[in-house]
Amino acid sequence: MYQSLSARLWIVLLWGILTAVSLYIRPLFPVDETRYAAVAWEMWLRNDFLVPYLNGETYSHKPPLLFWLMQLSWWLMGVNDWSLRLISPLFSLATLFLSGAVAGSLWPDRKRVEALTPLLLLGLFSWAIYSTLTMFDMMLAFFALLGIYSLLKLVNSGLSLKYWALLAIAIGGGVLSKGPVILLHLLPVALLAPWWLKAAYFRWKHWYFGLITAILTGAIVALCWAIPAGIAGGEAYRKAIFLGQTSGRLVESFAHRLPWWWYLEILPLLLLPWLLWKPLWIGLRKLTYQDLGTRFCWAWAMPVLIAFSLISGKRIHYLLPLVPVMALILARAVDEIKETECWERAHRVVMAVLGLLGAVLMLLPRLNDAYHWRAELSLISPVWGSLLVISAVILGIIRAKTAQDSVLYVCVASVIALITLCGGFFEVKFDRYDTQPAARTIAALMDEGRDIAFYGSKYHGQYHFAGRLKQTITVVPYIDDLYDWAKHHQTGYIIVTYKDAEALPPSIFSHHYPFKSQNIGLLSCRILLANPGLGAGLIP
Repeated sequence: MYQSLSARLWIVLLWGILTAVSLYIRPLFPVDETRYAAVAWEMWLRNDFLVPYLNGETYSHKPPLLFWLMQLSWWLMGVNDWSLRLISPLFSLATLFLSGAVAGSLWPDRKRVEALTPLLLLGLFSWAIYSTLTMFDMMLAFFALLGIYSLLKLVNSGLSLKYWALLAIAIGGGVLSKGPVILLHLLPVALLAPWWLKAAYFRWKHWYFGLITAILTGAIVALCWAIPAGIAGGEAYRKAIFLGQTSGRLVESFAHRLPWWWYLEILPLLLLPWLLWKPLWIGLRKLTYQDLGTRFCWAWAMPVLIAFSLISGKRIHYLLPLVPVMALILARAVDEIKETECWERAHRVVMAVLGLLGAVLMLLPRLNDAYHWRAELSLISPVWGSLLVISAVILGIIRAKTAQDSVLYVCVASVIALITLCGGFFEVKFDRYDTQPAARTIAALMDEGRDIAFYGSKYHGQYHFAGRLKQTITVVPYIDDLYDWAKHHQTGYIIVTYKDAEALPPSIFSHHYPFKSQNIGLLSCRILLANPGLGAGLIP
């Protein structure tokens, strides 16, 4: 690849710093990260790698690849929380370098695009944030980009068998990562090949035959797990993994319902901080959208964006596999700029904005003392804002000689900005997102033979891995059932959520902890039965 050694080293260095700081300053994030760790933990306890379980019940919401990789990390390094948190960052790093390879295949004569794409991708706030979160979408992004790379190499290599095999691996890996949604990222652009390729002569019969074969082969890879898992998991689990999740998400999503235009509203957020970078706008005006690479990017991005807009359930991270195509288009636009003198000060507007952000963060505690917005804002150390201001000033003073220098400076500032903002947030909020104290208390009570219940509609497993729990927690969704459970388990405890500390003083709880914007408490069954009015202050 064209990327210079120094550029690759910068990518690895920035990625390494971002990952290491994230591991240090924040816990496993509830409820998603803690839930996935809990599923992997139960898989480890059961020594059953076929059917995932959560709190003793089959977990059909996600395929098993992430859980398998967690098992692998524990097999190599012992059970811990840091090795499983390296999985998503490692997929992010692989995707960064793969994005450069895709750029090289799309524009082989434009070496600067290949060099800029990984830096532009890493500099995006949206990509950097999700790079450190243990979720399925970064894995899906990698396999989607691997499939895109396979399609491009098939065109350039004359439909080589090894790239059809690579495409099948990408499809199979994508299905095992997050289900059949991988086809939504790959099938439209493959079917639109006559439009973006515009070849006078091409073996289209071989193309579509190979595409069908790759899809079937990838499906067989996934079915090697799904069929035995469906048999072992029972009828309900079998229906869920084969029909329930896909139809539920595509026809009428059962969660996160938002209007169809929501993705268009948040698109500018996905492009920060590069929207503040002047060369991007100059390059976009010069972009003609006529070359094969640009047509390919539009054929890749637009069908996926339209499809996700029509699906009712929407989350920012659903679009994560599309973020690399954004970086490709940005890099191609920047490559349209031929004037070398424009790079010298191009990054300084971004530095000025980030420096201003750092100044606000630095002064926030004093401003809060004067205006009394929220008490916790006074606890933020000025060090975080100072770090961002100093970094913005230093990077703003340095002159950029080339486009790659300018992109690198903004990328470095973007990573520093993310670190400082997260550092300031978790400095005052860490205990509200750390489930370990509560989980260890629950584990100690279980070791004493106490039964534990959770009062609420759904328990997400947020205490299972943190406490290394080996027993299930009974979920009690209704208040009448809660009193009934307490009568039959009078030595037990109930995990309850409450918000008003005045209505429910902490003294009534055996243990209590802050949790996000609320509080959790461990309530003795005997105390609940002795005080029937307590139930009114609990959050179901």
